[in-house]
Amino acid sequence: MSATIEEILSKYIPQEAVAVCTRWIVSRNIHLKITGVRTTKLGDYRPLQQGKGHRITVNHDLNPYAFLITFTHEVAHLHSYIKYGAYHDPHGREWKQEFKVLMGHFLSMRFFPYDLELALHRHLSDPPSSSCHDPLLIKALKVYDPPSAIRVYHLDELPHGTHFRLHGEKSRLSFSKGLKNRTRYRCTELASGRDYLVSAIAEVVLLDDESTT
Repeated sequence: MSATIEEILSKYIPQEAVAVCTRWIVSRNIHLKITGVRTTKLGDYRPLQQGKGHRITVNHDLNPYAFLITFTHEVAHLHSYIKYGAYHDPHGREWKQEFKVLMGHFLSMRFFPYDLELALHRHLSDPPSSSCHDPLLIKALKVYDPPSAIRVYHLDELPHGTHFRLHGEKSRLSFSKGLKNRTRYRCTELASGRDYLVSAIAEVVLLDDESTT
């Protein structure tokens, strides 16, 4: 027998949010696809052909709080699309208002840990285009990630010259950390000598850690 929407959601989000998210999926005809790891995005939204609903994808490897925030982020895009059509700023005033209202409902239920609740209130004061662009929220969420055999760091935690690779990146390129350029570090790819700009909050794995596992 196939699992219900509630049973599937219960594996990925806090139990307190399951009923609300289920109502969204049913009432808006959302086709939720839980994907593999994507280093470029945590989720996305797109409308389907007329009358066929809406498609939202979310990465499977997110902890329950991060999954819920990402799913809500995409539902806010859906609501903005319904209200304002395709020709509005994707992360402009309309989307920010929708996201604040939706996340505000969850915050009023008081199931987030206190440290994460504080980070979310700050995040919602002016939501960026992605939670990935909010270093304080990212670090607050990371506390609730399941333990990993290999320790994952944010790039800005590591000293200059550290050798690393991007966590979850299929290419498995290896880098040396260089100097900071605003919100990114200029890092040298070890095999080719080419420079790349890598986000300060990118999740990375030390090459020395991998060699000992």
